[in-house]
Amino acid sequence: MPAFAGECVLKTTRTACPGKEKESFSKCNGQASCDEKVAADSEKDCAEKAAKSCDNSRPNITKSKTVSATFDGKPVSGGKNVCAAERPDYNKCEM
Repeated sequence: MPAFAGECVLKTTRTACPGKEKESFSKCNGQASCDEKVAADSEKDCAEKAAKSCDNSRPNITKSKTVSATFDGKPVSGGKNVCAAERPDYNKCEM
């Protein structure tokens, strides 16, 4: 029996650096939080994609991100934020 991909939804909330809200929230149509559907084969795959989306590629614009996920409507990792607070790029603005 073939495996079918489930619905993986990543909920991302960004905290902008001071005065950078417009740029930081641009990936969520101007909002601090939004949901993004991504293809995932399993709950584990969905969790891995959520963790990968924690990377902050714009540390001069976005201070930090929180990401939680659901797979087929069920919370992944208990619905907790999967972004690790001990990351070197977490919760600081590079000016």
